[in-house]
Amino acid sequence: MTTRKCRWGFLSTAEIGFKNWKAIWLSGNGTVVAVASRRRERSQQFIDHCQRLVPFEEPPTALDSYQELIDHPDVDAIYIPLPTGMRKEWVVKAAHAGKHVVCEKPCAINEQELQEMVEACSANNVQFMDGVMYMHTDRLLSMRSTLDDGESIGQLRRINVQFSFCAPDEFKQGNIRTDSALEPHGCLGDLGWYTIRFILWAVNYELPQSVTGRILTEYRRDETMEPVPMEFSGELLFANGVSATFYNSFITEHQQWANISGSKGNLTVTDLVLPFHSNCLDYHISNPKFNVVGCDFNMEDHSRTMTTQEYSSGAESAAEARMFRRFGQIVVAGKLEPQWSEYSLKTQKVLDKCYDSARQGGGTVTV
Repeated sequence: MTTRKCRWGFLSTAEIGFKNWKAIWLSGNGTVVAVASRRRERSQQFIDHCQRLVPFEEPPTALDSYQELIDHPDVDAIYIPLPTGMRKEWVVKAAHAGKHVVCEKPCAINEQELQEMVEACSANNVQFMDGVMYMHTDRLLSMRSTLDDGESIGQLRRINVQFSFCAPDEFKQGNIRTDSALEPHGCLGDLGWYTIRFILWAVNYELPQSVTGRILTEYRRDETMEPVPMEFSGELLFANGVSATFYNSFITEHQQWANISGSKGNLTVTDLVLPFHSNCLDYHISNPKFNVVGCDFNMEDHSRTMTTQEYSSGAESAAEARMFRRFGQIVVAGKLEPQWSEYSLKTQKVLDKCYDSARQGGGTVTV
């Protein structure tokens, strides 16, 4: 008896597709059957490159149009890493063709667009999921247990997150992430999606009451009308008194840390989005004690490291393989999981409000 697999099509030959090709190969329940770009030779080059490194038993078909992939009868699900400004059209078309969708992030130009995308998927009974890989790690499950045990962190008070990298000079004029027509949110869209999602995850997806945002640095390409954020900071305030801040940047070297502070301790993870190369992931819990004995003032370190046995990347237990495995299970079983759309919509809503605040001078915006 042959186990049914989820049959994937790649709509675009974006570089991130190399990683996700291998992730589908590692998932055990998926196979890539077609790759589409605007030129067949480019699709074939992508396939040839990936097949040399991670070969599927039957090589995928190279297509020369996105519509040809949408219409392909042997494709169950489509992975869409197109620029943000192009995603709505093709997610909606995929949904109407009965194809399930994994969409790169940020998912849309704004919440209204994403709502239309999600509604199209729901109306056609297909799954929608964004590509936030760390959502699928055992580490995140372990961190949830720590936050919920009532003792390690206590009552949640404050969340701080940073995701940044220092782009080379050619990035400004040559990368689509500085093209305001395709990626109008700049670093907020590309990196802020991860930091905002982590904040929402930490508070069990409660929306903040209000937000503020500030563009610290921006850049406008020669051929575009509008600048995009190169450095952005945001603040979120919740009804229960929790506050959160995030910082994203294309001009600050690699950092991807998060800290959650409470009434009894704090939790820190230093490699949230792209785990450091290893066969395990970890995070740290700290419960320092301050003792005064006579003339001695002592701050005692009471910290411990929590570890989950899973590879950082390129393995069956890695986040990207787990994400596509989970999605394949949804497709094969035919049991949709609507929470993934809800997570995306809430992330988009908060991102939009932070951006609105920044463009209005950094004032408070109600969510």
